[in-house]
Amino acid sequence: MPDYMYMLESRLSAEQRAVLVRMQELAVETTTNVYLAGGAVRDLISGMSIRDLDFTVEGNPSRFARELEKGGARVVDEDEKLRRIEMVFAGDVDGSIEAAREEIYPRPGVRPETHWSTIMEDLRRRDFSLNAIALSLNAASRGLLLDPTNGLADLESREVRALSIHSFTNQPVRLLRAIRFAARMEFKLEPRTEEWFNLALERGLQESIAPEDAGAELRQVAREDKPVQILKAWEARELLEAISPQLAKRHPHYEMLARILKARDDLAASGIRPRLRVPVSYAALGKLKDRELSSALHRVGYRQHDIDEVTSLEERAQKVIATLAGRKTAAPTEAYAFLEKAPGDLLAFILAESSNSKAVGKIRTYLTKWRALRQALPAAILELESIGMAHGPKFDKVIEDLFQAQLQGKARNPELRLKLLRKLSGIKELPKKKIDEKGKKPADKSKKKLGGKPGAAPPAPGTPVESPKADTLARLQAARKGKAAAAAAPPAKVAKPIAKTKATAARKR
Repeated sequence: MPDYMYMLESRLSAEQRAVLVRMQELAVETTTNVYLAGGAVRDLISGMSIRDLDFTVEGNPSRFARELEKGGARVVDEDEKLRRIEMVFAGDVDGSIEAAREEIYPRPGVRPETHWSTIMEDLRRRDFSLNAIALSLNAASRGLLLDPTNGLADLESREVRALSIHSFTNQPVRLLRAIRFAARMEFKLEPRTEEWFNLALERGLQESIAPEDAGAELRQVAREDKPVQILKAWEARELLEAISPQLAKRHPHYEMLARILKARDDLAASGIRPRLRVPVSYAALGKLKDRELSSALHRVGYRQHDIDEVTSLEERAQKVIATLAGRKTAAPTEAYAFLEKAPGDLLAFILAESSNSKAVGKIRTYLTKWRALRQALPAAILELESIGMAHGPKFDKVIEDLFQAQLQGKARNPELRLKLLRKLSGIKELPKKKIDEKGKKPADKSKKKLGGKPGAAPPAPGTPVESPKADTLARLQAARKGKAAAAAAPPAKVAKPIAKTKATAARKR
């Protein structure tokens, strides 16, 4: 049996893991059963990236939300009737907390009666089997997978399966949702679900989709990795009119969307993951006129703050462009400081749509060079520690001064970087001692040059002293001259035998 908790913890980011741990702690403190449900479990099993953490509690989620707000979380939207709270948890993690509930329909197509219930009933009342899976976070059953509708089998067969024949009748917005899931995950509709889907279209149920529900789906598309595929799939099924009749006629601005998504990838390559909800919403409705855009957003239930963000996107982008093209950001240090604080969604929109080469060039330099310099500072920190500087305000200032110098093109290789660190810190390099291969100090060469032996007294001042090399050379030259002279001399005469003495001659006589 798979270890789902191990799989989950290995797939989550550090910030997401922190949220998961905090929710488990609150579950113990409040003696409430808590489950990770829906999208996170679906994406975990299917191998997709986990974007949101949606928790279901068997109780009131408000207590959890209040405690999480103390740790830096913020509430985005709260539905008191359904006890559902959309949040951005600490660490900029998207998600929600909702109460487990059961929905009972007196008859198909009418509003359901809601009863607070258990996790199993909550899973059974959901829209599709792939969303009806949960993972227990409770101490007694931690890591237990709950799958009452056999969603694992549908994930394996790559199908979107509705849980009821009345699924689309009860909530027509599921027509949009089914296609969104199929396009995002590259799944197909399960055969029986396909039949129910087509029957719903024949009955015109798409025309009864509540504008607020359609707006909620549009907001989800704005957060998707593949908004173009989803919008095209909606258009192919003639579902865009549920968003806006003008949008169905003029079509989404697919080219702009593609450029924004490319800019998103460029930002992600440098470690920036912007929220593209506003630029994608703007591009999806990008072919509408200003008044039509505002009217369409009002119609689908966007809050006024969100409408203002979408409709003012170009104006806000132009202000950023003007600053980047002006004198205030002429120096690299000034441009970097400005871009560090600029919203990521505006940077993506400018990269996608601006023709100002100066502004676009600075953004690209920031992404490809300046951020890389900042990310390489840990190496400089280690070097500064190695030369003996203690951590403190001066330490931090030296590192920051180094970074500012690097922005201007200085000290970008290790040797020059270390040299500048020594200069900024005031720590000079110690003189190096000369050591031979055996680790001993070299002999005193001056004594050899004087021709003396170790321990001998130096010659008297003024005494001419020849170096050992000169003396040896002189002896060699003298030997060579002697050999040459011997070779040139005439050969010696051989002495004749000595004549016999007179006495010897007399005896012979």
